[in-house]
Amino acid sequence: VQLQAFGGGLVQTGGSLRLSCAASGRTFSRYVMGWFRQAPGKEREFVAAITSSGYTDSIQGRFTISRDNAKNTVYLRMNSLKAEDTAVYYCAACLVGVSRTTGAYAFWGQGTLVTVSS
Repeated sequence: VQLQAFGGGLVQTGGSLRLSCAASGRTFSRYVMGWFRQAPGKEREFVAAITSSGYTDSIQGRFTISRDNAKNTVYLRMNSLKAEDTAVYYCAACLVGVSRTTGAYAFWGQGTLVTVSS
């Protein structure tokens, strides 16, 4: 599966942003979809994941992951953004189940940059 993330940009502190990740292929619904982020000088970290049936796991109560299997798209809604949310956000696809580790995800999008300014 090929993934393309978009929707990043510059937003002020306290603002909101919705990221999207479009997947190619007809097997999108088989995958657990995840969002990760990587800030400058830091390791890539888990943000949220969602199964095909809608079960979610997230480390941020301000962030909500959702998906539309009919559109082969997964979303990440981010509210009350803070400067420390500044990072490149990646979407990824996993077949082994909900996981917070990057190694479990076999497919990755190219990333979209989110910059939160104060």
